[in-house]
Amino acid sequence: MSDMDAHLLIVDDDERIRTLLQKFLMRHSFLVTAARDAAHARRILAGLDFDLIVLDVMMPGEDGLSLTRHLREKMQTPILLLTAKGETDNRIEGLEAGADDYLAKPFEPKELLLRINAILRRMPDTSVADTAPKVLSMGQIRYDIERGELWQGDDLVRLTATEVQLMRIFAAQPGAALSRSMLVEELGRDRGQAQERAVDVQITRLRRKIEDNPKQPRYLQTVRGAGYMLAPD
Repeated sequence: MSDMDAHLLIVDDDERIRTLLQKFLMRHSFLVTAARDAAHARRILAGLDFDLIVLDVMMPGEDGLSLTRHLREKMQTPILLLTAKGETDNRIEGLEAGADDYLAKPFEPKELLLRINAILRRMPDTSVADTAPKVLSMGQIRYDIERGELWQGDDLVRLTATEVQLMRIFAAQPGAALSRSMLVEELGRDRGQAQERAVDVQITRLRRKIEDNPKQPRYLQTVRGAGYMLAPD
């Protein structure tokens, strides 16, 4: 996807921040729509599709975490959370809710731009020409390598941008144990224990979509002392 045609939704109750981000991102060739709270965002999302949502966590009424959970039930649009809380637990809570990334306030607009571009680069390119699909089977689940899609029967399993990227990484090396630090690096994140813990959260979420019994994973396995491994049929 070209960043030039990406449509972003900014959701923040602070009018000053909302306006600042809208102007800044429009200067960088994005199409930007703004919402003042979760209810406003829901109304906009009912009629428009977006390439990425930038969502403030602390808002009056419904907060950003609740809205993220709601959106994840319906769509896979990438979500980047803005939070005044920099603690790891708050970040993990955001990832567990279904967010793809987070940025602690205050932040430099330039850093937000880098994060947005990184997430958009991780999304699969839907313009890839149709070729004979290469498919990995995991019980009732099929993973189409060419399209980066996960299927259960005739139903498409919704994946977040980060889950799409993780499946691509694992599918490129089935049967190989990949360390948490390597996964952090492949995802384009800063290194560190907090990011490795974040990877654990993403793996747990992905297992719920792949495994019959996520607590005893058969296909997305933990390899003691080595990391994680995709073991298709």
